[in-house]
Amino acid sequence: MLIPGIIVILSMAAGVAVAAVDDISVESGSLKGAIAGSVVAFKGVPYAAPPTGPNRWRAPQPVAPWPGVRPADAYRADCMQPPLPADASPFAGKPNEDCLYINVWAPVERSSGKFPVMVWIYGGSFVGGGSSSAVHDGTHFAERDVVFVSFNYRVGRFGFFAHPALTKEDPDGLLGNYGFLDQIAALKWVRANIKEFGGDPGNVTVFGESAGGISVLNLMASPLARGLFHKAIIQSGGGRELMPMPLIHESAANSPSGEATGLAFAEKAGIKGQDAASLQALRELPAKLVVEGPSMANPQTSTYSGPMIDGKIVLETSERAMLAGRAMKIPVIVGATSSDLGFAFAKSMDELFAPFGANRGKAEAEYNPERSSDFRKLGLLVTSDYMMVEPARFVARIAAAAGEAYEFRFSYVAESMRKKWKGAPHGSDVPFVFDTVAAQYGKHLAAEDEAIARAAIEYWVAFAKTGNPDGPGRPHWPQYSAKNDELLNFTNTGPVAQHDAWQVRLDLAEGIRQGR
Repeated sequence: MLIPGIIVILSMAAGVAVAAVDDISVESGSLKGAIAGSVVAFKGVPYAAPPTGPNRWRAPQPVAPWPGVRPADAYRADCMQPPLPADASPFAGKPNEDCLYINVWAPVERSSGKFPVMVWIYGGSFVGGGSSSAVHDGTHFAERDVVFVSFNYRVGRFGFFAHPALTKEDPDGLLGNYGFLDQIAALKWVRANIKEFGGDPGNVTVFGESAGGISVLNLMASPLARGLFHKAIIQSGGGRELMPMPLIHESAANSPSGEATGLAFAEKAGIKGQDAASLQALRELPAKLVVEGPSMANPQTSTYSGPMIDGKIVLETSERAMLAGRAMKIPVIVGATSSDLGFAFAKSMDELFAPFGANRGKAEAEYNPERSSDFRKLGLLVTSDYMMVEPARFVARIAAAAGEAYEFRFSYVAESMRKKWKGAPHGSDVPFVFDTVAAQYGKHLAAEDEAIARAAIEYWVAFAKTGNPDGPGRPHWPQYSAKNDELLNFTNTGPVAQHDAWQVRLDLAEGIRQGR
């Protein structure tokens, strides 16, 4: 029997009626999604008012209710950002300042049970990224009885910007970290509406990669995100302080305040005042100029602050919050790739190994057993450990001491890239976790790539359902403990539980931080 918006299917084996719904009512109105196979997707749903005009550099504002049924079968624009280098994950359309939209994938057939919810936060160094890439499609999560959510949040100067005129406009308001406020608004939307999609608002896992992983850590430490999620997955999100996070109002040595950085941008854009008229002029700047304005790259001359400590949204760095026991104590998966983010900072072998101090000889033996003279290549290895791999272990240790933690290392390299890549680069784990490797590698996709993808998504889904990634039919993933230092390594021959083979290296990287 066909009812508009609802296909009723009788499950004879279970003896219960199961409804397949493509019409949903949320707080702001009714939606019509699109069913494909066993999954229904609702795309381009507004979770906040457009952050344009007077809403530029304001906390997310409520959505105006819409009449009738709103089609939700296509992505809306991702947020404004500079053009990205060509990659395998292009956006669905041109970025736009009107971008605060959310996407939901859910199983078509719903019993009376509640499905776990997974909320994805994309990376992009807080200057780019979006939810419309084919690699971030949530279909394969929904096929495994998960309600999957992705959304856009403001990046670049639209997402992270401070100025004295903004403070004068709303001195007691939520200022500066508008991108984080978008993330919190999206999570509040999930809490309020996800039950309509079959999801359980009491079982929400937030996960992200790179800037998305950093965001997860910041949300775990933010008082404004308390109670909005219950488990976390951090993929290549660091966890340590890599450089001082600027304060929103006060400058520190070698670290201008967010407001000082905003003033520098405004002055270079020809706006020198700090009054309401100056703020209006800033809000009337063409979006293209806000994106492409003066330097967002050089920390010493930059007119882009990035995330900052504002005292309400971000009270302190996530490292300090974790060490002090102020971060959420929830089950965690955390890890990094085997050739994660690093940079060639040294101009010589002496400069590369000098930070190890008394441990220099030990570090040279660990990092350069073949006595290579390529200090640039070795520099990438050392900084990858320092920036991503050791911080992941740090997060695992803190989370394990407070509850449950599971560490991973993603070492798998797609079969077609093995002649080019010696290890798994930053971000290369994402299409495997989503089981969207076909979108990433196309005609070069190999059967072993698909096998690793199936394993990865099964671990992630099991964790979302139970807080434990283990399950039948795949290798055991040991719970992390500092004593055993075991992780799950996704190798070219499959997932393997093992003692961390890089323990000595990571101890040395940790020693740099502790001055030993």
